[in-house]
Amino acid sequence: MELKYRALEGMHDVLPEQSHLWQYVESRWREHCRRYGYREIRTPILETAELFERSVGETSDIVSKEMYVFQRGEERYAMKPEGTAPVVRAYLEHGLYGAGGVHKLYYITPFFRGERPQRGRYRQAHQFGAEIIGAAHPLADAELLAMVMDFFLTLGLTPDTLELRLNTIGCPECRPAYREAVRNFGRENYTQLCKNCQARLERNPLRILDCKECADITHSAPPIDPYLCDACRTHFENLQNLLKTLEVTYVRDVRLVRGLDYYTRTTFEVIAEQGLGAQNALCGGGRYDGLVAELGGPPTPALGVGIGVERTLLTLQAMQAPLPEPRPIDAYVVAFGEAARPVALKLAQQLRAAQLAAELDLEARSPKAQMRLANRTGARYAILIGDAELQQQTATIKDLQTHEQTVLSQAELSEWIKNRL
Repeated sequence: MELKYRALEGMHDVLPEQSHLWQYVESRWREHCRRYGYREIRTPILETAELFERSVGETSDIVSKEMYVFQRGEERYAMKPEGTAPVVRAYLEHGLYGAGGVHKLYYITPFFRGERPQRGRYRQAHQFGAEIIGAAHPLADAELLAMVMDFFLTLGLTPDTLELRLNTIGCPECRPAYREAVRNFGRENYTQLCKNCQARLERNPLRILDCKECADITHSAPPIDPYLCDACRTHFENLQNLLKTLEVTYVRDVRLVRGLDYYTRTTFEVIAEQGLGAQNALCGGGRYDGLVAELGGPPTPALGVGIGVERTLLTLQAMQAPLPEPRPIDAYVVAFGEAARPVALKLAQQLRAAQLAAELDLEARSPKAQMRLANRTGARYAILIGDAELQQQTATIKDLQTHEQTVLSQAELSEWIKNRL
């Protein structure tokens, strides 16, 4: 059969054979965030395009090349390309800052980028995110990094398969001098830079530092450390000391600048050893102390992380981390004849009301075909309803693992199965 319609390139269906893995990592993320004091926030898929142009930056690859933008009337809209800016917009719109203190928010969201699809990089992808808004102390940076690494470890990854890469990119006070130093370096090596970096050099020179194609050239670019102001240097030193206290290992990567304009001071990525190929970052994040004010709010320090859901799953599978099997149903109700079918339906509903997973045949198949289906579903028990059971208001329960059979009243059915499961 020739298919007329297919999923768009870079966008994928999650089929039932895989959806239980998504549910697993999503539930682990929710519980993990709860333990660290985060509360969930959900933001729309559509935002005004200006929100991302103002926050992420017009010269960033996301805005200039990848963002899906369309117009309706006089308003320009964008499909959400990242999670932080919408959270800050909601933080301001609903006056969360009015309560004062630190707000710790998490989310699970799809995002959309019109980039070249490859393994672990899609046009619709999904992200776990966490944001800490209102905390300036490096304690917040250290806790966030520890939380991220702990999350991957709880999923079954091991420390030797992960690498936390850490850097600081300074603040608006000290970064301009560093930007100029990188720009001068780029001008001196202009002919060796790729075309993208040649185009970026004047508008956003720091972006040449995380270009993989130019890595051999930018390896000798000046580091930021001599340009840091006292406050940024102290913040970064305190963060590193706190990570040592927490025994969180990291690698200093002086070229790690991230691709979004709103970052200040701390930037980081977690790299996976296997499963993702060249695009091997599981997550990334950092501080964005100026973003709240940039979007019209009061000066507010903040930081966050975005974790790729697809990338996490690919890595877990590549590393052969322990993953759950689909949970089978508890019981399959088998009807012997037309008279038994209404009773089978009623018993299935009775089991479901008792918080048990139950299934039954909906196509009037033969008892033999129903038993094949019961075995195929992986059900623990088959509930057999025939003429004798109808007359005596009983049910015959067959254990599909041991093949033992038990007869009991239909009223006792749910409690009997729950006690044994």
